[in-house]
Amino acid sequence: MSKYTKEDIVKLVDENNVKYIRLQFTDILGTIKNVEIPVSQLEKALDNKMMFDGSSIEGFVRIEESDMNLYPDLDTFVIFPWTSEKGKVARFICDIYNPDGTPFEGDPRANLKRVLGEMEELGFTDFNLGPEPEFFLFKLDQRGEPTLELNDKGGYFDLAPTDLGENCRRDIVLELEEMGFEIEASHHEVAPGQHEIDFKYASAIRACDDIQTFKLVVKTIARKHGLHATFMPKPLFGVNGSGMHCNLSLFKEGKNAFYDENGDLQLSETARQFIAGIIKNATGFTAVTNPTVNSYKRLVPGYEAPCYVAWSARNRSPLIRIPASRGISTRVEVRSVDPAANPYLAMAVLLAAGLDGIKNGLTPPKPIDRNIYVMNKEERLENGIVDLPSTLAGALDALKANDVIVKALGEHLFEHFIEAKEIEWDMFRTQVHPWEREQYMSMY
Repeated sequence: MSKYTKEDIVKLVDENNVKYIRLQFTDILGTIKNVEIPVSQLEKALDNKMMFDGSSIEGFVRIEESDMNLYPDLDTFVIFPWTSEKGKVARFICDIYNPDGTPFEGDPRANLKRVLGEMEELGFTDFNLGPEPEFFLFKLDQRGEPTLELNDKGGYFDLAPTDLGENCRRDIVLELEEMGFEIEASHHEVAPGQHEIDFKYASAIRACDDIQTFKLVVKTIARKHGLHATFMPKPLFGVNGSGMHCNLSLFKEGKNAFYDENGDLQLSETARQFIAGIIKNATGFTAVTNPTVNSYKRLVPGYEAPCYVAWSARNRSPLIRIPASRGISTRVEVRSVDPAANPYLAMAVLLAAGLDGIKNGLTPPKPIDRNIYVMNKEERLENGIVDLPSTLAGALDALKANDVIVKALGEHLFEHFIEAKEIEWDMFRTQVHPWEREQYMSMY
């Protein structure tokens, strides 16, 4: 059942003095885009008649096939709390359709719905995601541009006065709660200037919508505090990077399909097959879950981010951890994902990877309960542990070789994603970086 009808929306807009509506969607790189319309065009938008030029959006269509329709998801209607009382701004998250009324295959949100349809064909009714996005806060300069100066020297779970980002983080939480988020925890993370705010899990589409909204709110409120919030995976050398651990669970008719009271570790056969699918396809989906050149500066030993493909119920060094909660809270935590990922694409490939394990009855390797970071290469090989890709180029090669992940993206998204990311890698590869000059200018 939908939360809102068209009539509900019109009434809410009128009662709350909303003057502008943002029709939001997400491009292939995970960037939020929007078409803003005056409230006089609301009826047209509610009738799915708002069009935009898709040729100007990264990874969408060519100029000769540019007309696209925005279909607002009425349940995503929210009024931005920080906008003016004189004329508030509200938003919908939209799906993108072709002029003939068919879903646009290059829409990341629509693609996730397609993969969820494959899940339903296997008898599952829901795929839940609980994300844990981390971010850094840097000071702005006099021109409003971000600097590399952190606003605190806090550490994990520190309090003010060490954690000077506390007031900003608290305001972010208040704004999120006013927009309907159920916040479970907020705290300073391990690195100075690094923060985490956890919100309640939801079904995959809603959770991905929430991630995009969360990023928008964090950046908006940080700026009001004279700060720049970044979800860049590794903005600083020598400290922990920012991850977005993803807690995943499959449900069947209201029951957690990963829980079995009598199973080893109280995990069901379905959970084990799902884990096996994630492990089998991990190197293939890494380009999507860690999509930037910078992502691979985080996936290195020594900073709590996983760089080895393994699983454990106790250990935090592998790719997959099984948190202690059981029953309805039984879940698989994939720890490699970073907050630069397009959440709709990331969830599509993670779900497809897990379903591959279920469809083919795969068995996971034995859990690794030792600290993998202290193992040498021979020990890792003896335990069947492989490395995640160490560069974006390596990850793209692994993606192209993985039929499960290619199929999860679909032809359009796969081709445009590869094209965009190969350009990104080539730009990085051919650039001369400060480190090179520091090392070689005097030596040679």
